[in-house]
Amino acid sequence: MSARKVSEAEPQPEEDGGSAQASQSVRASKSTDDSDKTSTDRKLKDVDICVPIVYGTIAFYLGRKASESQSHKWTVYVRGATNEDLGAVVKRVIFQLHPSFNNPMRVIESPPFELTECGWGEFEIAISLFFHNDICEKQLDLYHHLKLYTEDESGPQSTKKPVVMESYNEIVFPDPSESFFARVQNHPAVIVPHLPAGINLPKPVVNDSMNENKRGDTKDHPLSQWFLNFSEADELLKLAAARQEVQAHIVNVRRKLSLMEGVPQLSKQPSGFEYA
Repeated sequence: MSARKVSEAEPQPEEDGGSAQASQSVRASKSTDDSDKTSTDRKLKDVDICVPIVYGTIAFYLGRKASESQSHKWTVYVRGATNEDLGAVVKRVIFQLHPSFNNPMRVIESPPFELTECGWGEFEIAISLFFHNDICEKQLDLYHHLKLYTEDESGPQSTKKPVVMESYNEIVFPDPSESFFARVQNHPAVIVPHLPAGINLPKPVVNDSMNENKRGDTKDHPLSQWFLNFSEADELLKLAAARQEVQAHIVNVRRKLSLMEGVPQLSKQPSGFEYA
């Protein structure tokens, strides 16, 4: 995995006073071994699938009656940027807590990907995302600082207003498999570009179990009122989708020109869209 900042502008939080981190784009590594792939799992060259996510923590002060070692109740989570179910992309999430916690490595096997704990201290939480087999073999490691206290310590802590800290990222999957593309091409949590002309795919996959189980999305989550509003990030997401469309068009035109001129096709993408 490699990361590249796509904007220095921070998404605007809502009036609840939460804090948002600058948006980033994380590009998944391409698979180097396709020898065991079947014909039904072919790669779609020069195509990118983008999955916007938000990860963070919400912490409540439990008041003066709480014990010193259990002064706060907090939740750490990974959610879709639009609160849609991430289960079509993410298989499991591992949260690595401070060693002082019992069983500090917590494995969440299904959405919503979250856990709630109580404690008194701030620390860094390692978050590892694992994807379905037809998406990416490598995990994505993220890091988030659990924040329990506000920057303004002049007054008493509120038991009604939590401390919110969230980060916005876009996970980009280059050259996705046909099965992955077919599964998410109509998924509201995923940005999928139009395919170049001449590429035919099976009809979109309908997962009945996902339709019956609505627990994966966070639209009606008990903490949803405290989620930050990434309005500027939404605009950046639209620009990213438009950029992918332009990139696919450029690649298609280059391929046609190469065929007309009898020159071998160039598989390299335009340098302006490469990630470091």
